[in-house]
Amino acid sequence: MAKIYTIGSFGVGSAIASLVILSSSLAISNQEAIAKDLRGVDSIYTNLTGSQCRQVSITEPSGSVSRCVGFGKYKLLVLEDDLRVSVNVITPTGKTFPLNYWQVITSNFSSLGNKAEWRVSKKQGKVSPFALIIRVNAYEFPEQPEKFRSYLAVAKITANQICVIDKIPPSANQNQLARQAADNSGNKPCI
Repeated sequence: MAKIYTIGSFGVGSAIASLVILSSSLAISNQEAIAKDLRGVDSIYTNLTGSQCRQVSITEPSGSVSRCVGFGKYKLLVLEDDLRVSVNVITPTGKTFPLNYWQVITSNFSSLGNKAEWRVSKKQGKVSPFALIIRVNAYEFPEQPEKFRSYLAVAKITANQICVIDKIPPSANQNQLARQAADNSGNKPCI
């Protein structure tokens, strides 16, 4: 969305300045859209809570498994056990890949963000996921149970492997760093 900024008092000069800034914003937005189309990469979001997820099992004493709608024919299993969470990815062919967040992201109590970000590529009219980004909130401060550190878990999706390849710590540009890691994930080793 373009932003309109007014410079100085209202008058002809400020109206022209506003138009120049508005057209510059539109040009930048169009350049970003063209760059995105040239790369053929985009993000699609699915929910990890609510009506898009259905509890499929309960384990004693404090665990559960919920099946969530993923991108295309992919599905996500949200696993909760002893106040820790992880995700398994189920491919369209039914193969399950555990992401093991409780081992590779944090062994502390944890929770997930509300959305999964699927990085997808568009080639010859077909949209395919190549990476998955999910927020994992780690409760790493036992003396402050309400405080947590929020990591972004980046997993690659290839024909033969789905696994976590990066753990992005909190920072001002955390989302950008996670997308960069995802966009370059194909040949990275699993952690």
